[in-house]
Amino acid sequence: MEGDKCCSSLFQRCKPYIAMICLQFGFAGINIITKVSLNRGMSHYVLVVYRHAFATTAIAPFTIVLKRKIRPRITFLMFMQMFVLGLLGPVIDQNLYYAGLKFTSPTYSCAISNILPAMTFVMAVIFQKLDIKKLRCQVKVIGTVITVGGAMVMTLYKGQVMNILGSQYMHHPRNYVPENNSDSGEKDWVKGSILLIIATFAWSSFFILQVVTLRQYSAQLSLTDIVCFLGTLQSIAVTFVMEHKPNVWNIGLDMNLLAAAYAGIISSGLTYYVQGIVMQKKGPVFVTAFSPLMMIIVAIMATFILAEKLYLGGVIGAILIVIGLYSVLWGKNKENKEIEAETKTERTECYVKIWRLVMLRVIGSSFRMTVHISILII
Repeated sequence: MEGDKCCSSLFQRCKPYIAMICLQFGFAGINIITKVSLNRGMSHYVLVVYRHAFATTAIAPFTIVLKRKIRPRITFLMFMQMFVLGLLGPVIDQNLYYAGLKFTSPTYSCAISNILPAMTFVMAVIFQKLDIKKLRCQVKVIGTVITVGGAMVMTLYKGQVMNILGSQYMHHPRNYVPENNSDSGEKDWVKGSILLIIATFAWSSFFILQVVTLRQYSAQLSLTDIVCFLGTLQSIAVTFVMEHKPNVWNIGLDMNLLAAAYAGIISSGLTYYVQGIVMQKKGPVFVTAFSPLMMIIVAIMATFILAEKLYLGGVIGAILIVIGLYSVLWGKNKENKEIEAETKTERTECYVKIWRLVMLRVIGSSFRMTVHISILII
């Protein structure tokens, strides 16, 4: 019995780690599948619509059956927050990320997305005061500078091709469009980098607003389904504006359907929900710390499946981004510990004050009773 309890306790502690590692493999798969689908001519606007339609359909039954009794009432302000979440995540982030992925590569896109914590820190500094005298703040600033430098290296410098484990002997899959190394390809690479950075900014804003919304609307699964539904409607409107050919909506039993279904059910539906749960238990720093693992998985998969070329500039930039990422995360972790310590200190002081008041009242009551008894005796 004790062994079973020990194993159960160990599994409970490991669940957040297992969940985040599995999510990174899921993210890696969608990057590879989506890249192939986009290179075969699928519109990324249509892909976003189908992706979130699949996500909404997949989550809706669980929301209706499991969470129908615990859904808080939605106020107008709360609905507007959900509407903006749908705009930031499904519409702006996903469309720009897919556009950037089409112009660059899966490994590069994953590396650029690792600037998310640094960008979140910059946004927090805009609205909050920064105590630069503290070591944790200095480390976060240095980490942010290193991260931005790594992103600039990846954007502006390619360098020579690096052959890893005989990747030059790998064959491209059928209908895969190879990278363009011409001047127009270089321009597309810079354009894709800018799109990815803007997408990361939108995703950072999504994270911040999601935390604020969850404080008022605690039903994570319902929130995920509503955001996916609103994102679907918004994406349809954007697609009608950007795509004027009816045949772009055509989808068959091929890679395009697989990309939309996989991205919707795994990446949009399951990921939003699991990330929200882990974030509530461990915080956003813990969730973001696993991002470099996805980049490594994608680099290995893209090298062997897509025969993707890895450039020296990309490797150097990715290393700088990872160093900056963990510097920011270290500073954020120290900040969380300081906040927890301050909270415990405040609680202790509060308990001490309450204890003093109780003791004073007890002593006062005892003194008054002693006086009354003395008077009666006299």
